[in-house]
Amino acid sequence: MAFWRITRFVAGRGMDEVRPTSGAQAHGLVPLFPPGLQAIYGECRRLYPEQANPLQVTAIVKYWLGGPDPLDYISMYRSTGCPAQDIQEHWHYVSFGLSDLYGDNRVHEFTGADGPSGFGFELTFRLKRETGETAPPTWPAELMQGLARYVFQSENTFCSGDHVSWHSPLDNSESRIQHMLLTEDPQMQPVQTPFGSVSFLQIVGVCTEELQAAQQWNGQGILELMRGVRVAGGPWLITDMRRGETIFDIDPHLQQERVDQGIEAEGSNLSGVSAKCVWDDLSRPPEDEEDSRSICIGSQPRRLSDKDTEQIRETLRKGLEFNSKATLPPISSQRQSHERPQSRKDSLESESSAAIVPHELVRTRQLESVHLKFNQESGTLLPLCLRGRLLHGRHFTYKSINGDTAITFVSMGVEGAFATEEHPYAAHGPWLQILLTEEFVEQMLGDLQELNTREETKLPKEYSWPEKKLKISVLPDSVFDNPLQ
Repeated sequence: MAFWRITRFVAGRGMDEVRPTSGAQAHGLVPLFPPGLQAIYGECRRLYPEQANPLQVTAIVKYWLGGPDPLDYISMYRSTGCPAQDIQEHWHYVSFGLSDLYGDNRVHEFTGADGPSGFGFELTFRLKRETGETAPPTWPAELMQGLARYVFQSENTFCSGDHVSWHSPLDNSESRIQHMLLTEDPQMQPVQTPFGSVSFLQIVGVCTEELQAAQQWNGQGILELMRGVRVAGGPWLITDMRRGETIFDIDPHLQQERVDQGIEAEGSNLSGVSAKCVWDDLSRPPEDEEDSRSICIGSQPRRLSDKDTEQIRETLRKGLEFNSKATLPPISSQRQSHERPQSRKDSLESESSAAIVPHELVRTRQLESVHLKFNQESGTLLPLCLRGRLLHGRHFTYKSINGDTAITFVSMGVEGAFATEEHPYAAHGPWLQILLTEEFVEQMLGDLQELNTREETKLPKEYSWPEKKLKISVLPDSVFDNPLQ
């Protein structure tokens, strides 16, 4: 069932006159053409002066009236590209609704003109126009609504360079374009509205291999490579759903000469992942059901406290930043829910640390020997964790998708960790920290070299360092999916 319709955008038409109860427009009627919407429309008119009334996907029942779609409108423009730069003709989609369009608190809390308007951005998308195509496809509108629903429900904002794992062709076809990166729109300039500033983030469709490279290195680096390959997007990063080759198929040297060398020189921007993982304290047998070893496969996991949850959230977010010295923030109380502007997270990485039912504060325990267990997908990230993060003085967190287990690898240069050089294995409830010296990291990289291959290896795989009292197993998915079998 469709919850939207296609209309022609006409300035001022169809905008109901509503008397707000509070906000910037509290002392009068809301203008027929709301200022927030007008500011975005003005930027569109600057680019497309000849398309004053573009086709538009309109939510039948607005989000603020109980409808399912957060975006009130999505305008669709026909761009002629730029022949001088060899930029092809395409459709250009622009959202209206992630920013504050009305200023009367019907959707977004009005916080003043000095900060971001609403979430501070709108989404755009550029889709290659197929030969003979006279009207823009409407499936990108549903894609944009899906991303907007994620933002509204999670309060995670998007940033340039972020990646979105979609795991399905964006247009529900058989296309290889199944994931997204986000970047600044190459033409649309940030606008200042009476309700705050608005920037424009462009969705860029990518293949699985390109997403993986972005995860392992950084999104901005992959976007820059794509700008140099016309069929992969070119300077304006235009998505072609019929593209059958990755940038690495087109130029095989990009993987080794740019991506691998980039990871080696700059490290990885990936600070953590949701994963299938568990850990086992081999130091002693469990004393009771409340022992921290209860996080083993087949056991009921202990719940992370608000304080632990907040630290893991900050760990993942901080890991996205290029700091001269990586820091694990101190355990601190969770932000109060009424502090709404501060509660919006800066990136998708913090999703893996969503709010969890609290329990009493658990003391930190030093462990003598530990056994880490990962599925194959998580295990293949271990070399990246070691080479791209720890050798660059950073940290990396695996957060279990099957419970509250968390495993954070930290290097000697990370401050604020409860694992120390004297006690390199330490647990705080179900959260394990492992501190590794540079010498040990290099040794592990040599021993785990086979995990670098893209081919599936025969499982289970076991790696052990008896002198360090550390054991790692890479196990089939079925062990994690059916823990009691």
